[in-house]
Amino acid sequence: MAGLGDVRKIGSGNIGATNVLRTGHKGLAAITLLLDVLKGTAAVLVAARWGEIPGLIAALGAFFGHCFPIWLGFKGGKGVATFIGALLGVAWMAAAAFAAIWLTVAAVTRYSSVAGMSAIAATPIVLFLLGLPRAAILFLLLAAIALFKHRQNVSRLLSGHEGRIGAKG
Repeated sequence: MAGLGDVRKIGSGNIGATNVLRTGHKGLAAITLLLDVLKGTAAVLVAARWGEIPGLIAALGAFFGHCFPIWLGFKGGKGVATFIGALLGVAWMAAAAFAAIWLTVAAVTRYSSVAGMSAIAATPIVLFLLGLPRAAILFLLLAAIALFKHRQNVSRLLSGHEGRIGAKG
């Protein structure tokens, strides 16, 4: 629709905001990021009207729907934006911790993937420390899936081929 071709044929082939950014269209990447975050947040907030468990089930559904969409042959994004969106709906303080970790690690390493994986890995611990054990267990599962989806990033990091934030080409 934006005249940039199929994002699944660009860069990593991923449908997430980081890959959309590779098209060179920052505005479209920002919109993608916002919509992916809101998808998680909206699902949780709507379902949480019926209690904690429905909210957590909605977080699971939004995350799985992003990572494994039926209409794209189960080949979706890595789930970072939807993860933080769902987290925002479950516990805004944990989402703030996620953002702080992401920003700090990104500033130090200049790797979006390292920042995302670090924040994701820390989330279940943060939720447990906030006294939210059910959410911690769910986000441990989501973290495992998101980290698995980042396995190609880990390979590129280990081989020295992972792109840094702000790097050209």
